[in-house]
Amino acid sequence: MKAMYEAQAKAEAGRDGRIWSDDGKIDLSLTPPKAMGGSGAGTNPEQLFAAGYAACFHSAMLFVAKGLKADTSGSSVEGHVAIGPNEAGPGFALAVRHVVSLPNLPQADAEALVAEAHKVCPYSNATRGNIPVDFDVRGRQ
Repeated sequence: MKAMYEAQAKAEAGRDGRIWSDDGKIDLSLTPPKAMGGSGAGTNPEQLFAAGYAACFHSAMLFVAKGLKADTSGSSVEGHVAIGPNEAGPGFALAVRHVVSLPNLPQADAEALVAEAHKVCPYSNATRGNIPVDFDVRGRQ
């Protein structure tokens, strides 16, 4: 792959530490969520992954929609990332669910657009076959 851009961020002290980007635009404290025994006072890696994947997927969707001349006004992607015990082996696993709202597209067209966007999104390509990624598509009824 010929890189168009490379992001850089550093983490210290894991889930109970701090992260920051080399350009200073990210500088956050991390805290485990209450559900995992933490205080929930800071953000956590799952929230960051949900936000990053949702933004990336929305961009992929807009890219595909432009070529199809599909109306994506008012659209959004809400990312949900779950963490739990890895049923296939040691450690933990992730699962993703995106709630995709495309209020100006008929349901069938919205589902087709999401399927095409899932083929081109870099996060989708990175996770495909590794973790479950599901979509709850909400088009115009």
